[in-house]
Amino acid sequence: MNLDFTTDYILENDYVSLRPLKLSDKEKLMEYSINEPEIWKFNINGGNGKENFEKYFDTAIKNLDENKEYPFIVFDKKKNEYAGMTRFYAISNEFKRLDIGYTWYGNKFQGTGVNKNCKYLLLEFAFDKLQFTRVGFGANSKNERSINAMKSIGCKAEGILRNFSKDADGNTIDATIFSILKSEWNESVKNDLKIKSENFASH
Repeated sequence: MNLDFTTDYILENDYVSLRPLKLSDKEKLMEYSINEPEIWKFNINGGNGKENFEKYFDTAIKNLDENKEYPFIVFDKKKNEYAGMTRFYAISNEFKRLDIGYTWYGNKFQGTGVNKNCKYLLLEFAFDKLQFTRVGFGANSKNERSINAMKSIGCKAEGILRNFSKDADGNTIDATIFSILKSEWNESVKNDLKIKSENFASH
């Protein structure tokens, strides 16, 4: 099965809901650009500040319209609030692979189980629904929180891409690359992540 950019995929469980990003969502998320600029410090072209966020958001919508990326808005069902964004990118229906990234959450949603539940739903969709064979991830090598989060959901480190990108201050940074394969998902990652996400969110 191919990922169809014209289909509105809704991914949800008892804790979170992910749906395709829409233009009307901009105001729902704008507060994070103004009040929590530290969310974006590890990556260039982030959404810190109103002007940057508008560009960041509009680019996500444009890439969806051009069938390049598939961004989601994240809703926390327990807090009854919009929590952030994530997306599928580097999508290849031909080679059955994609990456998950551009993920961010407001500060009060970090460490609450929102990320694990979102990742479970995204991976379940990629591997079980689309039957893709590989899901990739990447992070600024200095972003310990993001790297630890990837490791905690079962990602395998593949290596370092040196001088790969820049952070919000324009400094050149290395990127750490991870992946999960469909065989790993079926063997252990799916079950382990499901248990972790449910246990975390139930507290």
